[in-house]
Amino acid sequence: MNSADFVWSILIVVLSLIFTILIMPTLINYFREKQLGQITREEGPSWHHKKEGTPTMGGLGFLLAGLMAYFIGIVTTDNFTMDAWMLIITLLFFAMIGFIDDYRILILKQNEGLSSRQKFVWQIIGGIVFLVFYLLSGQSIALTLPFLGSVSSYILFILFVIFWIVGFSNAVNLTDGLDGLSSTTAIIAFLAFAIIAFSQGNSAVLYFCVAVIGGLIGFLMFNKKPAQIFMGDVGSLALGASIAAVSILLKAEWYLLLIGLPFVVETASVIIQVAYFKRTGKRIFKMSPIHHHFEMSGYSEGQVVLGFSIFGIICAAVALLIYFI
Repeated sequence: MNSADFVWSILIVVLSLIFTILIMPTLINYFREKQLGQITREEGPSWHHKKEGTPTMGGLGFLLAGLMAYFIGIVTTDNFTMDAWMLIITLLFFAMIGFIDDYRILILKQNEGLSSRQKFVWQIIGGIVFLVFYLLSGQSIALTLPFLGSVSSYILFILFVIFWIVGFSNAVNLTDGLDGLSSTTAIIAFLAFAIIAFSQGNSAVLYFCVAVIGGLIGFLMFNKKPAQIFMGDVGSLALGASIAAVSILLKAEWYLLLIGLPFVVETASVIIQVAYFKRTGKRIFKMSPIHHHFEMSGYSEGQVVLGFSIFGIICAAVALLIYFI
């Protein structure tokens, strides 16, 4: 056990948490004064309409707080490595995509930010940016595939990285639909990867994970039901892309399928719903993503969030058990 990494991890969590708690009230008051609040989708659950006007873009707060704590950690401990650069750039790039999307929605006062195609193109570019830095770092491009073992192929690795980062960026974004849902599930996922990073002695990735965790814990204090602020795409897109990048840097890509299974289930429910409806004109779920299906089935937001959190903890625990066996 590296005692220095453990101590610094605790310190970074605390700093990120404190920074977030200090930043969020000012951010909430600013958005309220400027009337930059949530615009409820007409196709969403009717009881969500009462959330209309709730400040959004809260991701700006916990991302800024997390980055401040992260910089303090990596600069002080001399861990400003290429891994650190890749994580920072990925987080900022996808936060930028989300910021532009949120900004256009809030200014236009309607649910039309970047088009799906525009967002998808920019997400691919973000994946390519990470990929370029990764290849320049000279790290392994080997992927462990079922039945094939370790395979080293530039084409396969390039396609995989872009798919992984874009896919999980959207997956976390889809999960961000209930008060505290994406925050709690992301905390659990980043904690699991923090444990893996700690076991590998990768301080740069470890400190990044705990910085995000600290920021999310602080944000959850304002995002739990009834939410005072939502994270917006600026937060959810950045979180999803970052956790995918973390899994790649730790060479634990496939563990993200289990650790991030709540995000995968949310995404799968949308894909299944759309495909089935186009084929039959009928719906499998009462509403997708699936957290809305549970709401429509009579469960409260708190119950759904608790259920997803327990599910996420079980998935993360199983993944860690498999990893360390």
